[in-house]
Amino acid sequence: MSTTTDSADPQPARTYGQAIEALNTLQSNAATIEAIRKSGGRLNEYGIPEMIEYLERIGYKPDDLNALNVIHITGTKGKGSTSAFCDSLFRELDPKGEKKVGLYTSPHMVAVRERIRINGLPIAEDVFARYFWEIWDRLGQNASRRFDFTPLRPIYFRFLTLLALHIFLQEGVSATILEVGIGGKYDSTNIVPKPVVTAVSQLGLDHTALLGNTVEEIAVQKAGIFKPGVVALSWKGQPGGSLDKMADVASQVGTRLELVDLHPEIVELDLGLRGDHQRTNASLAVEIMNRFVQSEVGKSEFGKGLELANGTTTSLDDAAPVLQAWQRSGLEKARWPGRCQVVPTKHRFGIEEEGTAAAAASNTNWFLDGAHTVDSLSLCSSWFVQAERESGGSAPGGRRRRMLVFNCTNGRSAPELLGAVLESLEASLEEAAKADEKLTAERVQETLRFPRARAYFDKVVFCTNVTYADGGSASDLTSKTVDANDLASLTVQRELKEAWEELLGGGESNSKSQVLILASIEEAIKLAYEEEPSNATTSSTTNVLVTGSLHLVGGVMAHLKDSNHLDERLLSVL
Repeated sequence: MSTTTDSADPQPARTYGQAIEALNTLQSNAATIEAIRKSGGRLNEYGIPEMIEYLERIGYKPDDLNALNVIHITGTKGKGSTSAFCDSLFRELDPKGEKKVGLYTSPHMVAVRERIRINGLPIAEDVFARYFWEIWDRLGQNASRRFDFTPLRPIYFRFLTLLALHIFLQEGVSATILEVGIGGKYDSTNIVPKPVVTAVSQLGLDHTALLGNTVEEIAVQKAGIFKPGVVALSWKGQPGGSLDKMADVASQVGTRLELVDLHPEIVELDLGLRGDHQRTNASLAVEIMNRFVQSEVGKSEFGKGLELANGTTTSLDDAAPVLQAWQRSGLEKARWPGRCQVVPTKHRFGIEEEGTAAAAASNTNWFLDGAHTVDSLSLCSSWFVQAERESGGSAPGGRRRRMLVFNCTNGRSAPELLGAVLESLEASLEEAAKADEKLTAERVQETLRFPRARAYFDKVVFCTNVTYADGGSASDLTSKTVDANDLASLTVQRELKEAWEELLGGGESNSKSQVLILASIEEAIKLAYEEEPSNATTSSTTNVLVTGSLHLVGGVMAHLKDSNHLDERLLSVL
C-alpha cells in the first residue's frame, strides 16, 4: 500500500485561475498518451477500481452516487447532443427551475467549468474554485493508496469526474445527465452502481487504439455502462453486428437492450441543434426522457411537473405516441455550443469624406462544428453546404468568400478525414446543382476528382489549436496532449496539407483553393477578417467552416467570446 504524499502539498491559493493551473498539472502529456495506446489501453482493468478508491478517499461510497438519479449516455457520435437535448427537455419539464438538474459533459469549448452545469448554466467561477480545492485537499490529505502506481490525484478527466459528482451531491440535484468520456466500460463515469437509464447513441470507429478496431469491439466497450435491471437503450441503426454484441452484454449483466427508431414527428420539428443527423439524437433523447419520467424516481421528482406540462393527471405509465408540448419545446430550444453552430459577426470598413462615412458592411459567418470522425465530418460538410445555401449568400453587388479552417488530433488519418470532407462536399454540391437545374450549365471538368469540391473554398487553412499568435493558449485551453516538437514543426498541419493536395490529384495547383498552414487560431481568424474591397461601398460575406477538432472550435469560440460575439453560454448575441 502506498502512503507517500508525492509532494509537500503546501496550502494552495483559492482562486479560479490557480485552480485551473493546478488542474492542468494533471494532464497526461503526449508521450504518456502514446504509451497508453501502445500498451493496449482498452485492457485497463485498474481504471474503475482506482476511481472507486479516489471516490472513497474524498468521503463517498459508490452507492451514494445513486442519489444523483443518473442518465448515463455513451456513443461514438451524438452523445453530447443527446445529452443537450435531455438537458433542455428537463428545463421544459420544470420551467420554474424548482428542481436542479446536473449535466456533466466533455470537452469544454472555452472554460473548464462548462463541463459541469446545473439547470443549463456552467458552474460559476467561485463555486468551481471552492469545490475544486475541497477535492484537491482531501486527496492530498488522505494519501493512502492500494497500488504504488496509483497517482496521488487522478489524471485530468478523472479528477473532473470526481469534482462533478461532488458538486452535484453537495448541490442536491434531482437528476444528473452523465456523458461518457471515452468508451464506457473503463470510463471514469462508470462508477454509478444503479443509474436510472443508460443509452448508446450512434456508433462508429473512433479511439480505436483504446477501444478496438471494429464497431463490434467498440460496441462491447460502450455497452459496458449497462447495469442489472436498468433500462438500456440504443439507436436502432447501428452499424455491422454491433447491436448483437450490445444485446449480448445487456443479457449478461441482467437487463435487455431496447432499440429506438426515428420519431415521426421529429422530422417536422425545427430542432435547436442543426443538421439532419440531429433527428436521431433527438429521438433517442425523447425516449430516454420518457423512460426516466416513467421510473419511480422520475414520478417522485418530476411527476408534478409532467402533469402540469401535459395539462392532465393521467398516469405516467400511459404510453404517449405523440410528442407533448414540453417535448416539442425542449427539442426546439436545445442548444449545444460548437456543434453545427452558426455565429454571425459584422464589421464595417470605409473612408471618411467631409464628415460622411462611405463604408461597406463586411459579414463573416462562423460555421462551427467539432466533428472529428469520418462519419461526423461527412455530416458536417453536408450541413455546411445546406446551411450556406439557406443563408441566402452575399448582398446584391457584393461578393462571397468561403474558407475552411481544419485541424485534427495527432494520430488520426489525415487522408481519411479530409477524404470524407471532400466526398461529402462533392455529393452535396452535385445534389444542390441538380436542384438548381444548373448542372449542365456548370460544365464541370468531370475528368478531375472532386470537380466541384476542389473549387468550393477560396482558402483552406490547416492550423494548430494554439489560441494566440504568440504561441500561448487561454489557461482553460492549455493542452499537453500534443508533442511539442510536432507542434513547433507543424507536423500534423503539413501532413494535412499534403493529404489535401494528394486527394485532389497531387500538387498545390490542383487544389483551386489557396492552401495555407498557420501556427495559431488567432492568425486564422485574422485571415478570415481580411478584406480587399475594390471600393469603399463593396459589401462582402465570408463563410468560414471550422471543423476537425473540438479543441480547434473551442479556440475560435474563445476569440469570438472575447470580441463579444458570444455570451456566457457561448450563444450568438446577434
